[in-house]
Amino acid sequence: MQTTGPSLTGVRLVLAVTGSIAAYKAVGLLRLLRREGATVHVVMTTGACRFVTPLTFEVLSGSHVATDLFEAHQEMLHLSLPEQAQAIVIAPATANCLAKAALGLADDLLSTMLLTTQCPVIFAPAMDGDMWHHPTVVEHVAALRTRGAIIVEPEEGPLASGRSGQGRLADESRILSVLHAALHPRRDWSGRRLLISAGPTQEAIDPVRFISNRSSGKMGYALAESAQARGAEVLLVSGPTALTPPVGVELCPVTTAEDMRKAMMSRFTWSDTVIMAAAVADFRPAQPATQKLKKRQQSLTNLALTPTDDILKELGERRTTQVLVGFAAETQDLLAHARENCKLRV
Repeated sequence: MQTTGPSLTGVRLVLAVTGSIAAYKAVGLLRLLRREGATVHVVMTTGACRFVTPLTFEVLSGSHVATDLFEAHQEMLHLSLPEQAQAIVIAPATANCLAKAALGLADDLLSTMLLTTQCPVIFAPAMDGDMWHHPTVVEHVAALRTRGAIIVEPEEGPLASGRSGQGRLADESRILSVLHAALHPRRDWSGRRLLISAGPTQEAIDPVRFISNRSSGKMGYALAESAQARGAEVLLVSGPTALTPPVGVELCPVTTAEDMRKAMMSRFTWSDTVIMAAAVADFRPAQPATQKLKKRQQSLTNLALTPTDDILKELGERRTTQVLVGFAAETQDLLAHARENCKLRV
């Protein structure tokens, strides 16, 4: 397997394995880390030991596998292991593991160890899709991210339950790439100022109804997180989403296309790079109702719409030295429409 980034020669890691059906995949990850030259100490929870034996990891790691906070002749493992490690990788991380880490619970070796850890911690969750999207799990993941933990989100695909969804353990190479980035962070964007838009806008029909689109905001938030990680100062102008702002990124929440236009224009001169990743509504109701339209009293078959302002075009007209990056969603003739958009906005 081809890998990118620096070698792991001389790097000391802790690989923690929790009680997921994906625990067997940690064997392959351990082999990869060892092949990259890392010294790996494995920690297994009680649940993990029911899926794969500690002996498997002991043979492949070449060192004792820690399973018990109170192991004989292994005093203070919860202190010594993280003190010696340059990073901790938890793969797979169960919903229970995420909950204990987020809440600061410490009832076994791994959870106790995490309360003493100063090095980067990487969680690679694996669970059923409904569990991954459960509000409690979402809150725990957000809390961990806020404290600086690195989350390698699970992938889409067939799950152990027979269903299909987002819950599969991330690929080994993806986890390795995230580990490289954590150990050797790039700060090549230090001193740069990025203004990034994300998410949808909502255009009111009446006080309780609006028209919008299916944008999740994930791309804009991911761009903001990556830019901040590389040293940039980032301001994120976001329409309504369910996402948690990346740590260290300033958030400016907006609702309508006009709100977003004002926010972007007022901060444009501050920036040196602008990335318009938001899905700004192209149209808005011409005359929003001031009171809720009653279903039996009104007809919306003739809802009049008027175009919203083209924010990217206006930014282009005001541009001095800024770099502008824009996105557009298309369903056909992608390149032709992209070229036309460029002509209209440049």
